[in-house]
Amino acid sequence: MPLPPQLKNIIPSQLPPVAGLRRWWSSQSPQRQDRFAMLAPLAAVVLFLAAILSAFAYLRFEEIAREREALHRDVEYTQQRLRLRLLEQQEQFMRFAREIASREISHADFVTRAEALSTLFPELQSLTWVDDKQRIRANFDPTGVVTRLTKNDAGNVYIKETLDNFQLTRDLLLPIYSSPHKLADAPTRLQLHLPLIDKAKFKGDLLAQYSVDALYRYGIPDEVSSKYAISFHDADGKVLAGTTLTEKALTRSLLPWANPINAYDLPVSPVGNGLSIHGQAYRTSLGVIGSGLFWLVMVLAAITAWLLLANWRHTRRRIQAQDALVRETAFRRAMENSMLTGMRALDLQGKITYVNAAFCSMTGWSEEDLVGKTAPFPYWPEEDYDIMKGRLSEELAGRVEPSGIQLRVKRKDGRIIETRLYVSPLIDSFGQQTGWMTSMTDITEPTRVREQLAASHERFTAVLEALDASISVAPLGNNELLFANKLYRLWFGTEVQGHLLLVAEAGVPAPTASDEAQDTVDVFAGLPTDNLPDKEAESAEIYLGSLGRWLEVRTRYLSWVDGRLAQMVIATDITARRSAEEQAERQAEHAQASSRLITMGEMASSVAHELNQPLTAINNYCNGMVSRIKADQITQEELLGALEKTARQAHRAGQVIQRIRSFVKRSEPNRTITSVVTMVAEAVELAEMELRRRNVKLSQYLAPSLPSLEVDPILIEQVLLNLLKNAAESIDAAQKPTAQRLVKLRVTPAVVENKSVVEFMVIDSGQGIAPEVMARLYEAFHSTKPEGMGIGLSLCRSIVESHMGRMKAENLYNGDAVTGCCFTFWIPTPDPLPAAPTKRSEQQGIQVSP
Repeated sequence: MPLPPQLKNIIPSQLPPVAGLRRWWSSQSPQRQDRFAMLAPLAAVVLFLAAILSAFAYLRFEEIAREREALHRDVEYTQQRLRLRLLEQQEQFMRFAREIASREISHADFVTRAEALSTLFPELQSLTWVDDKQRIRANFDPTGVVTRLTKNDAGNVYIKETLDNFQLTRDLLLPIYSSPHKLADAPTRLQLHLPLIDKAKFKGDLLAQYSVDALYRYGIPDEVSSKYAISFHDADGKVLAGTTLTEKALTRSLLPWANPINAYDLPVSPVGNGLSIHGQAYRTSLGVIGSGLFWLVMVLAAITAWLLLANWRHTRRRIQAQDALVRETAFRRAMENSMLTGMRALDLQGKITYVNAAFCSMTGWSEEDLVGKTAPFPYWPEEDYDIMKGRLSEELAGRVEPSGIQLRVKRKDGRIIETRLYVSPLIDSFGQQTGWMTSMTDITEPTRVREQLAASHERFTAVLEALDASISVAPLGNNELLFANKLYRLWFGTEVQGHLLLVAEAGVPAPTASDEAQDTVDVFAGLPTDNLPDKEAESAEIYLGSLGRWLEVRTRYLSWVDGRLAQMVIATDITARRSAEEQAERQAEHAQASSRLITMGEMASSVAHELNQPLTAINNYCNGMVSRIKADQITQEELLGALEKTARQAHRAGQVIQRIRSFVKRSEPNRTITSVVTMVAEAVELAEMELRRRNVKLSQYLAPSLPSLEVDPILIEQVLLNLLKNAAESIDAAQKPTAQRLVKLRVTPAVVENKSVVEFMVIDSGQGIAPEVMARLYEAFHSTKPEGMGIGLSLCRSIVESHMGRMKAENLYNGDAVTGCCFTFWIPTPDPLPAAPTKRSEQQGIQVSP
């Protein structure tokens, strides 16, 4: 920075000693003293910047060190979590391996246990049983990708790395982890080889394959991944999973003092150096530095203010010594030039004697064009001469109202503006009036805005009047109606009773009225009136007998234009909508009853077969008894036994008819707390007739301690019966052999979307559902059966969704072949489940090698 001119002629040898500094300062001229004094703020600023930079560097280095310590601690904690998780899984697999080696396990048992382990450990991708001949005995691979890339057509393992690890496991008889690697068309995976040992003999290898991405997703704690960029790297430093931060080389080259990103690397035990966890700290804000800078700025600002105050006091003493006339003249001119109000002075004869710069800018005429002019003035519009002369006469006579007068003024460019003039007498220093002082303000823009506001208010009022909803506003604690639109006045008149009636019927508690004149505390004190327009409106549906209408009433609080807290009520006529909803409910009930009748009609042959057996037995018993009575070959005990058997068969036939009658009988929807076991038993009793007719076996599993559901039991039984009947028909159409004609019914508790539910699952071994049919599965009146109506599944889904549940269908696969279909629906429980079951995955697949 260059030196001031005052210091350029001073060399260090000529500077006075410290003892004579005061004498040297006094010998300087006031001008030089003022200039030296101006250097004090500059010195304060320099000291301020130096202190800020020093504090920033110290606090920044300290914060980086704390960040590095926290990163090391959290990465080590994550590494321990992963190690414990992998060791726990390794122990589970070792127990499984011992069971496999000690006794023969079938393919089904292996897949069942593998499926349980996959559910317990989501990162497990596949589990393979390899015997000592390197042949795959059983394999659990839901995706099928790992199996396709691991074994050949002969069923043997053929990947070199897998074979090497197999041989190493056979030699060492210890669990071996492979290095993570990625195959074509497959995710990065990690292999764990566990030896199968029976009496110190190697029986094979249990190969567990992990997904590195899933291991990252389930093994990294959320609190660590939210604070740092965590990633998995292989032995070559290649990123396998997670996120990494890239440091900008340009920033490091241009800003050499910029700190590198804090990072920390640890190998994942027990995998080894082949898999390492890498953590990087995100760039964060400087919280500690911001706090320290605040107090530092406050202290240095106080020092700067004190120096500037001393400088100001010195300058003020100099200003007071100046000439009073020059000061007053400068002050007056500055005040006039800073004003936006135009000032004009007239003498008693009406001649312009003074105009300020704002008046000239407002009219477009210069001071030379206006001073000395008499009426008509240049800024008068020609068409308003008569009006302007009258107003000038009133002004000179002093008859102008204090509120001023509004005039049109013509600018020099011909544009017309609206102005307001205020007039006051001009008194000289002797108390004599020498003229009139007029101030003029341009009100063109306020006038335009006012007109637009008036037009906007008219449009807004017209919109509110034309709405098909009643709108009313009333203050709280006061029986006064602030606003009511046309529909409100049509329904309730102009009184506030309609507003209060809507509030009371909607269930909104009315505030207690109070006499604020006798209380010094505002009854609404503390209410957030500024934020009231952002609150959500409360709504309710009510029926007003006086109007004979259903109304949807919405209320909200707002601050009225005068500052009072008010309540707005919007009432919409929903009579037509309620009628439509009631009609839809009645039609739904008719559809449900019709569906039950159709189902019984389709099952007519099964019902006839079910009734034919007891009726045939009754006929045989009766004919036998008649023949033996005629031949006098029956005793009383034999006759009583035959009659009892006949009665039991008749009772059985009556039960079948009564069960069908109670199922198809139409009734009003009645949701009650119903036992799941009872509903399933009733539905299975009806479905077994159809299953026996089609030679289909039913396997059912009901979890113990199932909670009760708040449902309409007849409707849920209708859904179960429809699904079981469809499953039997699908198996029959597929012409499956007798051993494979099986329908499974599973009822278990589950957790779906963080809600406790009871899940119903119907699994058949039929031919599945074609993709084009799956797209229109729940479409009404769409059916693949020649005699079907296409309303069964559509109605089933409607029933389930009316109970706040969901329904889905999916095909089951064995490889690429469809092995059946699974229909699942769930109903939420009214209370939490007694135990937290495991969430079911949306897609499951099981593949067992032959």
